Amino acid sequence: MTTPRTANGTRSTNGTGRVLIALGGNAMTGPDGSATPDAQRAAVAVAMEAVADLIVSGVDVVLTHGNGPQVGNLLVKNELTAHVVPPVTLDWCGAQTQGTLGFTVVSALEAALRRRGQPARVAAVVTRTLVDAADPAFEHPTKPVGRHLPQAEAERFVALGQHWEDRGAKGWRRVVPSPDPLEVVDAPAIRTLVAAGFTTVAAGGGGIPVVRDADGAERGVEAVLDKDLTAALLAASVDADVLVIATDVPNAMLDYGTANQRELGRVTPEELREHAAAGQFAGGSMGPKVEAAVRFVEAGGRRSVITSLDRITAAVAGEAGTVVEANAAAVAAAAPVAAADAG
Repeated sequence: MTTPRTANGTRSTNGTGRVLIALGGNAMTGPDGSATPDAQRAAVAVAMEAVADLIVSGVDVVLTHGNGPQVGNLLVKNELTAHVVPPVTLDWCGAQTQGTLGFTVVSALEAALRRRGQPARVAAVVTRTLVDAADPAFEHPTKPVGRHLPQAEAERFVALGQHWEDRGAKGWRRVVPSPDPLEVVDAPAIRTLVAAGFTTVAAGGGGIPVVRDADGAERGVEAVLDKDLTAALLAASVDADVLVIATDVPNAMLDYGTANQRELGRVTPEELREHAAAGQFAGGSMGPKVEAAVRFVEAGGRRSVITSLDRITAAVAGEAGTVVEANAAAVAAAAPVAAADAG
């Protein structure tokens, strides 16, 4: 990691440096999960107030975000109109939602910065993410997407080549591959924008999944990517010092849902991997966030933090959330703080 800097390349006045913030789906929808356009615009506007405050304080910010509810809505439209127009593929769904959410985030952040008397230099990049065509996920799709349907309706889409599973009383649900992200294909363009001083929004929803053919050309594939795992790649690609994974809880939890449930404070990557190996984190929710946090620090990042959106400012400074740092001495010194957080 390089020394902390601001968007124009000078050293940050607060010593934080460049931060990649991965916004969870809760930052893109209403409090009740509503994904109407008005609800999404309102939720994004709230999230961008916190981001604008960070930028004003001298932090160099790069943004990424989830897109699960938005892709789910497009899949419903596919289902309802399949008899009129052909359903679009998942890579197209990802591209469409990246464009819509990128536009929404850029507009909201520009407005927040102008209210603070700051230059509004914000850009969004529709981003591709490379995956391995031989990834086992393609042979064994497991990621549920979209809504539940009766068997008769689901079979219409099975006939179109989609994979659906019987989920019992709830009905049938589509499952798709979720391969491991390997490379942010459009990282050079993103780095150019960041170096030019733009707060850049990139790799929404984990990026559009693509494979690389023998001739070097990339093509989209039917898959969805975990946005937090891609966020770890993107953070390294833009030379970020800190990765903040914003979710709907203030900390990762140990023994979640039991009488011994407790918040996890400061921790090393090794300790966090031990907790994960012991089955502490659910695969479909906290598990990928933990893995992303560990990968970033193991790759040389200074710090990863998992916390709620309202704690982003403190999280950037390592003063809130589950803080992952490789420096064992720093973690040991902060152990009393971690214990207090957990209590």
